[in-house]
Amino acid sequence: MDITQRTALVVVDVQQGFENPFWGTRNNPSADDNIAALIEAWQSAGRPVVFVRHDSTEPQSPLLPGTPGNDFKPYVEDRRGKGSGPELLVSKVVNSAFYGTPDLDEWLKEAGVDQFVVAGIQTNMCVETTARMGGNLGYGVVLPLDATYTFGLQGPFGWEQSADELSRSTAVSLHGGRFARVTSTEEVLRAAADA
Repeated sequence: MDITQRTALVVVDVQQGFENPFWGTRNNPSADDNIAALIEAWQSAGRPVVFVRHDSTEPQSPLLPGTPGNDFKPYVEDRRGKGSGPELLVSKVVNSAFYGTPDLDEWLKEAGVDQFVVAGIQTNMCVETTARMGGNLGYGVVLPLDATYTFGLQGPFGWEQSADELSRSTAVSLHGGRFARVTSTEEVLRAAADA
């Protein structure tokens, strides 16, 4: 894996509202530590970092603007503005960070970025959608699966999938479909340190 000085880190929706029991049972308890380690590595190296926030339009959502749940988790908020490299805050109301404000694609291109690492919440929702769209737009996308987490869901026909099952489905779809290279935080950090 080749991580360059222009490889961006896109941190998706690491917000306090995802601590709300509303979502159900999460997986990957080490995800927050892994996300924090990625932010630290990117900021220390002066690489571009993008913080994405979901501003829900649903009145009952734990991510509603103006509520504490909309805020970034403290370990993310405390790191914002601390890196020596370029930084962007994107606000969105849909799943893809590429449909937020300001325009992520435009900002990445202006910064000379052609590859990004994506981490955050939820694996099979906003992280996956951002990764897919990044792949469609021609970016090299790297997804350290253990720097994401999600929650179990019920779908049609009474089907249910656990958080782990949904994460595996995302990993197989993204990696097998060549939208992204799915890997681990350890491998990304090792590649970043060697760059």
